[in-house]
Amino acid sequence: MIYLDKKTGLYLPEGARPKASGYSEAGASLTRRAMRGFKARSGSPNEDINWPNATLRSRGRMLYMSSPLATSAINTNRTKVVGVGLALKSAINYEVLGLSPEAAEDWQKRTEAEFSLWAGRKASCDALGINNFEALQQLALVSWLMSGDVFPLFKRYKPTPTSPYSLRIHMVEADRVSTPDTMGGYAGWPGVTDGKNPDNGNRIYDGVEVNSDGMVVAYHVCNCYPWQITGEPVKWTRVEAYGPRTGLPNILHVMNSERCDQYRGVTYLAQVIEPLLQLRRYTESELMAALVQSFFTAWIITKTDQNSIPINEIGEGDIAGVPAVNPGGDNISDNPNEYEQGPGTVLHLAEGEDVKFGNPNIPSTGFDVFVKTFCKLVGAGLGQPYDVLVKEYNSSYSSARAALLDAWEDFRMRRKWFVDDFCQPTYEVWLAEAVARGRIKAPGFFGDPLIRAAWCGARWIGPVQGSLDPLKEAKAAILQIQHGLKTHEQVTRETGGGDWRENVVQLAAENAMLAAAGGGGTRMEVDPNEPDEPDTQDGGAEK
Repeated sequence: MIYLDKKTGLYLPEGARPKASGYSEAGASLTRRAMRGFKARSGSPNEDINWPNATLRSRGRMLYMSSPLATSAINTNRTKVVGVGLALKSAINYEVLGLSPEAAEDWQKRTEAEFSLWAGRKASCDALGINNFEALQQLALVSWLMSGDVFPLFKRYKPTPTSPYSLRIHMVEADRVSTPDTMGGYAGWPGVTDGKNPDNGNRIYDGVEVNSDGMVVAYHVCNCYPWQITGEPVKWTRVEAYGPRTGLPNILHVMNSERCDQYRGVTYLAQVIEPLLQLRRYTESELMAALVQSFFTAWIITKTDQNSIPINEIGEGDIAGVPAVNPGGDNISDNPNEYEQGPGTVLHLAEGEDVKFGNPNIPSTGFDVFVKTFCKLVGAGLGQPYDVLVKEYNSSYSSARAALLDAWEDFRMRRKWFVDDFCQPTYEVWLAEAVARGRIKAPGFFGDPLIRAAWCGARWIGPVQGSLDPLKEAKAAILQIQHGLKTHEQVTRETGGGDWRENVVQLAAENAMLAAAGGGGTRMEVDPNEPDEPDTQDGGAEK
């Protein structure tokens, strides 16, 4: 006896009937009662990400503007990843360049000074003249997290006596990069984002043009936002990803990929949009209920005439032109239809009358526990422990430090992504112009890619992890240096973000000045093996 297998389309003998096994009996089961209603469908990254992306961006922005938890999540990333701005620390490969350490140090200081000349002034680096490079970093990071991606566009302006460089950065928000309606897309209409360039046959995915190999070759930037009311005609500008002659980028794309063949980013809040929205609604309802409770409300149950003077209408004055029956001296009403309260007041209600007071019992039982649990779930989805997300460090030193360490793993990773997508490419474009203009000498820069990469070496110094107990962590750093686990340079960079060599030079100068003034200063020796003081934050015992 044979039967038709509907899955394979083959006729199989009865004994060859396939049996469910592995994931078919677990997460992929179609028969288990718990899994019958779970009908998940996943398409290509274009279908799963690009098509609903406009909705995700709008909701992510709205939560950032209206949900304190969402605001905290994004702003905490801005503060920890970028802070006041990532500072350039030139780190050329002087061995490849054949330079001495002293010559390399001189070149690096000169380059950092030139870069500061461009990056420190608003009119020098920002195409809009609003932000300097540090503020542009903050703007780029917040836009990336809130919208899913951001596009720094490089423009060229005429140099001035105070701004010798032509490079300017114009931040393009995610909404303006879209598929032109003349190429199959729909301007400002989320849902259909595919298109095709008729000039070369390249596919366009939500404004990102790729060639036949899937390589990004250009971006299409609209002159206005979707649904924007403007008198200008809507048009798109095709910006090539890299210049054909120089090979330098014309536009950058700051985003985080989570799937293969993904060309647009997703808002940082995408996975927690629904929980954040529901939590916001819940807290607002509790707040409104508490606000209503704050009004001392009472209901008088009576059988008297309702057409008399309204309840709580006390004092002198006319009501709708009818003189009030209240006396004018002590402002106390003698009307039987008015009820007043006062300290030590005892009133006798008439027959058939009763008083009921509103008592909604707000906040509801378990409100605090419920909100904390929700915050923990949201924090887990965003990579931020509860303590960091809500800025509540009430646990022990060990618990608080563990939370900070866990969060900093995420912050450091995101900083690396941001540096690779924005800071370093911008620096390399600027350095190419500085060398071309002769303001910085870099032999072989345009001739050999290896030499060029050696000249472009740099580190970006940003905020460091906070310290809960500086003495404990200083002792740990001393032990790490003594046993060769870390260098002075590493510890200096991790502790304060400074430069160890500069610190040594500065300390030598300060010690010389102290010696000349007749004082040697005070130096405290710390024994790393000395036991620490008890953790007084929770009574000396770590939880």
